[in-house]
Amino acid sequence: MKLFIFLLLISAFRPQLRGQNILVSEKIIFDTDMGSDCDDAGALALLHAYATLGKAEIIGCIYSSGVVPYGAAVVEAINVYYGRPDIPVGACHGSEVGDPVDKMNAEKLAKDISAFGNRIIHNLDAEEQTRLNRRLLSSQPDSSVTYITVGHTKGLYDLLISTPDDISPLNGKELIEKKIRRWVALGALGAYHDGEWMVKDWNFFFNGTAPYSQYLVEYFPMPVFFVDGGNKVMTGKSLRESPSGNIVRTAYRDWLWNVEKKILDDQRPSWDLVTVYFAVEGLGEYFETAEPGWLEMDAEKGCKWRIGETRYKHNFIRQKPGTDSLFAGYLNDLISRLPER
Repeated sequence: MKLFIFLLLISAFRPQLRGQNILVSEKIIFDTDMGSDCDDAGALALLHAYATLGKAEIIGCIYSSGVVPYGAAVVEAINVYYGRPDIPVGACHGSEVGDPVDKMNAEKLAKDISAFGNRIIHNLDAEEQTRLNRRLLSSQPDSSVTYITVGHTKGLYDLLISTPDDISPLNGKELIEKKIRRWVALGALGAYHDGEWMVKDWNFFFNGTAPYSQYLVEYFPMPVFFVDGGNKVMTGKSLRESPSGNIVRTAYRDWLWNVEKKILDDQRPSWDLVTVYFAVEGLGEYFETAEPGWLEMDAEKGCKWRIGETRYKHNFIRQKPGTDSLFAGYLNDLISRLPER
């Protein structure tokens, strides 16, 4: 009985324990639009660094973008590079959402299996995203999973509206309520401001994802944390000295040159990385919580953080002013660490 009460206290005070440097490992499902930008690769590299430190357990990855159908391969190749080839990777099997431009040369990377060791090439080679999400959640302890989206929202939307199947007798909403303790989302950048205008964030509004985002914002049944930060936190140069076989280095190099005609020294903002940081480390030294409220969202007009009482379980997390350089140094160090073999 005493052990049971202790475990309940541990669960209830996880953020406080993390703040006191008591190690708490986060169970993570990482949902990405890998290929649209290189910071997705950096975010997954960061997750692997946390996994090596014992701060995170990556139970699965979802590539929820389907227009360029090679991102799942890059996700798997990164997992292989970091010595975790058995992390399950699911993918969108349709083409409803996604950046139409292969900015990272994802197709080329996906097909270079001799260099990167991936088994998945096309999205259809990966398990369908909703089935994998349901399978992953069904096998986890109750209220144990943090779901991170650093890309499109279609994957999580499909999970939420899913129906009972041979994996679980629970529908998607019931499964989420039982297994997911929070959703951490990059998708409301710039939504906290003093004016009345609405902003359109890339992840929540573009490339066909807006209606799915609005549905999730309004109907996701568990606490949601919208992360706003990383715009001037520049990362990537620390990958210069990493081995040529590091697919994260290759992804940054190719994206920077293909899109901006820049090199690794020029670096890239770290929106996705700071979202992963919050999901694993909490507020830490670089974030603060905005006033309580909710995210008002309209798929056509945009979104805005409204301060005040709400029926939603929304939280808005902002990067602290004056932390860009220190934050960048911290993240650059972590993503450049070599995998443990």
